[in-house]
Amino acid sequence: MSNDSKTNRNLSAIVLFAGTLFVSASLMFVLQPLFGKILLPLLGGSPAVWNTCMVFYQSILFLGYLYAHTLSTRFRQHQQILLHIGVIVISLLALPVALPDNTVPPTDSDPTFWLCWTLFLAIGLPFFVLSTTAPLVQKWFSQLGHHSSDDPYFLYAASNTGSLLALLSYPFLLEPSIGLANQQTDWSFGYGLLCLLIGACGLLLWKNRTASDTPVSDTAVDNKLTIRQKLHWLALAFVPSSLLLGLTNFISTDIASVPLLWIIPLTVYLLSFVIVFSHWNDTLHPWMVKSQPFVLVPFIAYAFVNPADLPYWVYLILHILAFFFAIMVCHGELAKSRPPTQYLTSFYLIMSFAGMLGGMFNTFVAPFIFNGIYEYPIMIVAALLLRPWSVEWSIKQLIAPVALLGIGFILYASINDLLQYFDEIALSLIAFSVLVYFLRKQTLSYALTIGGIMFLALSLHGLSSHTLYQKRSFFGVMAVRESVLTDEQNKSETYHELFHGTTKHGAQRLPEALAKIPLTYYSQPGPMGQLFKTFDVASANWQIGVVGLGAGALACYAKPSQHWTLYEIDPLVIDIAKNTNYFTYLSRCLPNPTMRVGDARLALEKEPDQHFDLLVMDAFSSDAVPTHLLTKEAMELYFKKLKPNGILAFHITNRHLALKKVLSIHAEQLHFAALIQEFKAPENMPLVVDTDWVVMAKQPQTLEPLTLAMLGNWQTMPLYFGLSPWTDDFTNIVKIWK
Repeated sequence: MSNDSKTNRNLSAIVLFAGTLFVSASLMFVLQPLFGKILLPLLGGSPAVWNTCMVFYQSILFLGYLYAHTLSTRFRQHQQILLHIGVIVISLLALPVALPDNTVPPTDSDPTFWLCWTLFLAIGLPFFVLSTTAPLVQKWFSQLGHHSSDDPYFLYAASNTGSLLALLSYPFLLEPSIGLANQQTDWSFGYGLLCLLIGACGLLLWKNRTASDTPVSDTAVDNKLTIRQKLHWLALAFVPSSLLLGLTNFISTDIASVPLLWIIPLTVYLLSFVIVFSHWNDTLHPWMVKSQPFVLVPFIAYAFVNPADLPYWVYLILHILAFFFAIMVCHGELAKSRPPTQYLTSFYLIMSFAGMLGGMFNTFVAPFIFNGIYEYPIMIVAALLLRPWSVEWSIKQLIAPVALLGIGFILYASINDLLQYFDEIALSLIAFSVLVYFLRKQTLSYALTIGGIMFLALSLHGLSSHTLYQKRSFFGVMAVRESVLTDEQNKSETYHELFHGTTKHGAQRLPEALAKIPLTYYSQPGPMGQLFKTFDVASANWQIGVVGLGAGALACYAKPSQHWTLYEIDPLVIDIAKNTNYFTYLSRCLPNPTMRVGDARLALEKEPDQHFDLLVMDAFSSDAVPTHLLTKEAMELYFKKLKPNGILAFHITNRHLALKKVLSIHAEQLHFAALIQEFKAPENMPLVVDTDWVVMAKQPQTLEPLTLAMLGNWQTMPLYFGLSPWTDDFTNIVKIWK
């Protein structure tokens, strides 16, 4: 009987401690996308919002681990329990989690520090308690006298399993079915449950206090860990953290800044921890090290040559696979070198510190030292340098990367027009990526050669695009490029293009006679040209608002008697559009517009009701429309600011999402008239591109002139069934994926 009861007690202890870690991790990784979504509307849906949130989470995580390390090495068990319960009670004052009142981001400076401060005020204390749970509860379990207390790292796998399930449930279960307000309330109840579970763990430890209830000083513990070992742990955790944010930035820029896409890299990241801290790692890790070079062959061959050569989903899979194998190798080495339990909190402290440094590097350092997302390929090389090294090292390992760089410099020096040789160069880089596979056992040579290939590919791609200007801001990477048009008589003409990330946001021809002609998505044959031509007489005294400046092409539809107000969240875009070295639309057509800097919804709230005759929504982050501009509340705001016969024009061109479904549901439920045109550009019109626009009005009569003018193929908005309207509480991106 006594043996059975002991077994039951042992099992119940594992269930209690594992369950506490599971609940804690679940709450942590629901709170991250939940609060990121709450903050997105304040900052225009920029992917930098998520990366900055990640830095905040990693920083609080480090402070939580530092607290757990100090508590477990400086205080006796009963003191630890009492102090921690005191911290938990104080954290309850922050419930329910919500934004502070009157929260408004700065419009004249980088909002990164404002965002961190807002997060601290809103969720700092509860997130701190969540951050302390993993190391502290594992440390308590190691002192419980349980038969598995000698190796409590299996609890870390349980913790990360909770994180994974929470992340996956958010976009597919919580976000589609529970509004933000209810999510905040439910989360607060869950946090209360966690506090009770932590109290139960403390009570069990209190009842089972061992004879060795004397704290071991952190100095005594740390002195037995060599500096080399600590630095190795630091590097193995730092590089995957930086890679995580680099890949997140890439994904969320080109599709949409929504939790569904943010969680893909984070899910892979957490999955690696679940695997490497399980009993499978000893078998799996050598296989991962051997397989990584196979995965990197197609990744290096295609991922940095020209993204347009591949379908987006193939491109995405290549990046995710390369990321997965890189972090599996790094985290596998980390788990392999984990210390005995007396160093447990030191180990987790160094891991969390490295994670924080990785996030800070991507968010605070990289944007100021790089004008592109170069930290991502740099960290790929760093991850390869962290592969297990062969015992023997030779200067010969440097021959391949040095030779490759030499070839690159020779190409630059000897070939004036690289563009005509670009196909041959791309094939050569692909061949190099195959050949470099044979260097895989020479870690230094392998990593540096791949770095050389990526450097050449990025440089040649940048050179072929003739980039005149490139700069990085909180909202992304902006670039001005010079391209060439060739007509049927082989006459060449240069023109300028504006890019945000990988997506073109406008173009302008340079000859005096052509410089005022709107191009690309705003062309005269296209939907915008048709709209302005149709209402040419009626629009003489219109009040017009344009959300999203781009290169300023729409300004050349302006009349002197009209009043235009331009809304732009990124000051860098305004600087580029006003710089006559790059674009002259504004200087030629609308030299003194009213300019509002900041998020469009916040700015529009301040405008008088029934102010605009036409409101043009053209806000994009690379290829993604910020989702908070597509909600029911946003639509109601737009029509509140429009006159009774005003028109809303919405640009919905998108490679990945069928945004017309979202607008169709709104039009139906709000009883607005809506027309759509999916414009196909004629082949003989240079710089006129395919583009999709929706126009909406309160009354069908307002839009009748568009259909009667017969200038384009305007059609009644199709109806879609089985879709719920997007609100500030609810969005479901899965339903509109193309």
